[in-house]
Amino acid sequence: MKHREIRELMTREVVTVPGDAPFRDVVRTLTEHQVSAVPVVDGGGHPLGVVSEGDLLPKSADQGDYFRSLPTPEAWERMKAEGTRAEELMSAPAVCARPDWTVAEAARLMEAQHVKRLLVVDEEDVLVGVVSRHDLLRIFLRDDDTIRHEITGEILDLTLRQGPSPVTVEVREGRVELHGAVTFKSLIPVIVRLCRSVDGVVSVSEHLGYAVDDTGTGR
Repeated sequence: MKHREIRELMTREVVTVPGDAPFRDVVRTLTEHQVSAVPVVDGGGHPLGVVSEGDLLPKSADQGDYFRSLPTPEAWERMKAEGTRAEELMSAPAVCARPDWTVAEAARLMEAQHVKRLLVVDEEDVLVGVVSRHDLLRIFLRDDDTIRHEITGEILDLTLRQGPSPVTVEVREGRVELHGAVTFKSLIPVIVRLCRSVDGVVSVSEHLGYAVDDTGTGR
């Protein structure tokens, strides 16, 4: 079963700014290209960090006594508010992924790092794209028939190894329903788990019987 890779979903034409880009140039880049964040790269195209609207907002706040009263852990935010170049304003280090990562791998990293996007780099750590949460969600727009054929051909045929398959598959808006019967009870959770791993599947419900209880549960 082949999962969609990040290279198939990422944005390849990425707008970037150099580390020494002035504050106004960064704001102008975000505004002109209608993006909420922009990668900061060095002369070789290697990502240094990301400047987002959230990184720039402190500039518009009244800093005065508020920043003087902040505890030590907030020192970095104060520095960013006082910064005038991209490298002083950016969030670093950049959180990166590889083009051959699956959607699941990218999603797990986003969740762990609490970021909305990943910078995609090649073997030499040169920026080749950006993938966002929005990009990852596109797999849920896969056609129902495509999902059904993948489950039938790549999961049921290989798992059950008998034809025609005793299990029928219905897919509506990414929701999968399995009907029929299998030989061994232990196959049911395996089939359900594999179906859930198919790109684009929203949920799986099974209505499967079995001929032999090989689980030892007696249920």
